[in-house]
Amino acid sequence: MNYSALFSWMERKLNLPKRLENVTIAYLLFLMVSTRKHTLQAAAKFSNLSKSSFSKLLKNHPEFSATKLCELSKKQAKQFGRNIGFMADGKLPWKIAIIIDATLQNRSSLHTQNVQKFNHGNGYRIGHQWTNIVLFINDLLIPLPPIEFHTRSYCRKHKLSYRTEHQRVIEYLVDLDLKQYIGPHDPKQVLVLGDSGYDDKKIEKTISNKGWTYVIALKKKRSIKTLKEYIDTPKSKGWRQIEQFFKKHRRIKWITVFLPKNSPKDKRTEVRARQITGYLRHVGKAQLICSEIKQRRKQRRKHFACNDLKATLRQILSAYRIRWEIELFHKKIKMFLGFEDVATKSFDSVISHVHWVYCAYILLHSHPPGMPKTLKSIEEKQQMITNSYKNKQISSILQLMSQINGVNRLKSELREAFKAPEYSQSLI
Repeated sequence: MNYSALFSWMERKLNLPKRLENVTIAYLLFLMVSTRKHTLQAAAKFSNLSKSSFSKLLKNHPEFSATKLCELSKKQAKQFGRNIGFMADGKLPWKIAIIIDATLQNRSSLHTQNVQKFNHGNGYRIGHQWTNIVLFINDLLIPLPPIEFHTRSYCRKHKLSYRTEHQRVIEYLVDLDLKQYIGPHDPKQVLVLGDSGYDDKKIEKTISNKGWTYVIALKKKRSIKTLKEYIDTPKSKGWRQIEQFFKKHRRIKWITVFLPKNSPKDKRTEVRARQITGYLRHVGKAQLICSEIKQRRKQRRKHFACNDLKATLRQILSAYRIRWEIELFHKKIKMFLGFEDVATKSFDSVISHVHWVYCAYILLHSHPPGMPKTLKSIEEKQQMITNSYKNKQISSILQLMSQINGVNRLKSELREAFKAPEYSQSLI
């Protein structure tokens, strides 16, 4: 891979203003190389620029980074979405998946802006919360601009209206125009995936109103009714929790489904599930499913809802497995792209850093010049860019050494010329 060709390719891809071009590309290239920590001090050593130039870029231009991420995601979606195929090698009736999930960005102190404690796992974690909404097209994940979570104190200080995570997700989905990303499409071929944290009646209604299909994991206390109960009982009465409903209705038979393996090393997953068509409270008619993995029956059962009444049980369970792609995305940006390697106090700098990390992820998956298309691992791609940068440094050192050798050679020739007798006589 040629380093200069990579640099010029990024210039064309990003279309940056001249005053921000060098520092922005240098920061993106630093995020795209393999290093122990992606800090501002390490970025300054990498690019031979001052640390203050990167801190000014992050602090003063958060909206600029968001704009560039939006442009890059649209370009990539248009490039790889020209011939969109059905998911799971044509086995699912949907072509586009919108996956919603949140991740925490760890911080070491509570003194930075917009930081709070989150009850996560076995204890508390300090940091920021980001809600990611990504597109999954042709087995390719495309991150869209994320939603940052604002604390009440941060909203009071900056005169912002406080909104919950679900309210912001609803506004995001309402404003999301997929035509700008993939062009004209059939809304019935769009699938929205989310875990039980997004089991909200307003979110599900918003998805249905846009003509999209949702497959969402339900909370165990979510109220449901069967078709017969919905007709025979008043609308305000007769609702039962989904977990208790499937426990009492054991007459519903278990159906065994064999889900395909994710990789050649994995085994196919054997799942058993119960399925009925009923009503979600305040939402409408949907397929309701209770499932468990046969080999792991001690784990709690999961419940799903799907508003596509024609979808089969196997299709719904296979579709929900695609949601794991966003978990892999969170793992990659934290391990390889320095998502959590930010030490700035200003939250505007954190916003810029997160958006540039997502831009680096898109650029690594956009087939840079000289990079083989067979490379799929982000670690191998980073290593290849790192080697190209080292080769560029070695070539520049060799060029400098050749220049020095040329000067030394010229000096020696001049010394020999001054020592010549005809030269000394001409001086006399």
